Amino acid sequence: MPIVHYLAYGSNLHPLRLAARVPSARVVGVVEIPGYILAFHKRSIDGSGKCLVHTEQGASCKTYGVLYEFDAQEKAQLDAVEGKNKGYHEQLVQFQLNGETYTPYIYVAQSTHIDPSLAPYHWYKNLVLAGARYHNFPPQYIAAIEAIPSKGDPDVKRAQENENLLQQMGKYKL
Repeated sequence: MPIVHYLAYGSNLHPLRLAARVPSARVVGVVEIPGYILAFHKRSIDGSGKCLVHTEQGASCKTYGVLYEFDAQEKAQLDAVEGKNKGYHEQLVQFQLNGETYTPYIYVAQSTHIDPSLAPYHWYKNLVLAGARYHNFPPQYIAAIEAIPSKGDPDVKRAQENENLLQQMGKYKL
């Protein structure tokens, strides 16, 4: 079965979240992405801010991600839930990890869907934090995510479903 490589940097960081979307997902490793920063300014169909990465100048600018691999036949499922061509487009990136070169794809926000005034829902920001903590991202990076303002989700059912997922993530171990 052919595999694809995917670089997660937002709500798909945690393996439990990604496995719910693409069951064959397997962590390859944590990746430092120099020259990029994380923001929550991608406009979602629900009106909240979702994650995006964008280039930024400066030696201290970097974000973190997780390289995953999964069965190629599941890629269309992830494209659909991530909103490929509906706010995100796919981009290939290349980097070294453990002496091997990888060229995974990432979802990059389309410029028409970026709005710096947006804030994520509490549960969404907590999904990103759960993944960052699970993979032991640096404390200052986690603190920067914690400092992002967030808001309550008016859709109580969606908020509860995601809170339930967060509880499961808290019990999930390697």
